[in-house]
Amino acid sequence: MSLKITYLGHSGFLFDDGRFTCAVDPFLTGNPRAIHKPDQIHCTHIALTHGHDDHLGDTVSIARRNRAKCVANWEICSYLGEQGIHSDQLDPANTGGTIKTDFGWIAFTPAFHSSSTRGRYMGQPCGLVIRIGGINIYHAGDTALFSDMKLIAELYRPQIACLPVGDRFTMGPEHAAKAAEWIQPRYAIPIHYKTFGLLRQDIAGFSPAGVEVKELPVGEAWTVPG
Repeated sequence: MSLKITYLGHSGFLFDDGRFTCAVDPFLTGNPRAIHKPDQIHCTHIALTHGHDDHLGDTVSIARRNRAKCVANWEICSYLGEQGIHSDQLDPANTGGTIKTDFGWIAFTPAFHSSSTRGRYMGQPCGLVIRIGGINIYHAGDTALFSDMKLIAELYRPQIACLPVGDRFTMGPEHAAKAAEWIQPRYAIPIHYKTFGLLRQDIAGFSPAGVEVKELPVGEAWTVPG
C-alpha cells in the first residue's frame, strides 16, 4: 500500500491511501496560507483533534458535500449534528478509545490544550493516531509537551508524527524536538506555525536527534517512501 499526504496548511492534512481519504482539521476559510478551497476537498472521512475554529474549520461544508464520515469527540459530533450533518456520518469517541474505519483505525490520545467555539465547550482536546495505507500517523493536535508521549510511542509506534511547533498556544520547536525524540518516528512533520503573526514563523530549533524532519509546502502532496 502507498500513502499520499497533502498538507493543507496550519494543522490540516489529507491522508490518501488510494481508496479512502481522511481529512484532518480542515481549516481553509480564513486561513491566510491555505491554497485549497473547501469545495476542492474530496474525502471519505474527516477526523478532528478539537473544536477550536482553526481546526474545526470547514468541516461542516466539506462533510455535507462529500457525505464524509466525521470522527471526533462526543461534544464535537453533537455540534456537527446540530449543524445538519446526518447521524450516520457521525462517529464519536473520546480519549483512550479507538474507532475502526474503512481504511484502518483512529485512536484518541491525550492532548494538553483547550477546546471551544464561540464560547461553547467542545469537549476534551485530543491527539489522533491514524492507521491508513499501512502506516501509523500520530497527529498531536494542539498540545504542550508531556511525558506520556513516550507511552504513545510504545503503544502505537507511529512512523510519522505531525507535531505543533508554533509556540505560545502549543509546544515550540525545542519542545517539539524533544517530543519527536521520545516518539522516534521515521519522519516528523512540523505544524501549527507561520499561519498567524503570534505564531513562530519558522522551525528553527526543531532538530530532533535521529528523526528526519519533513517540512511540507502548503498545498503540495508527498508520497511516503516505502
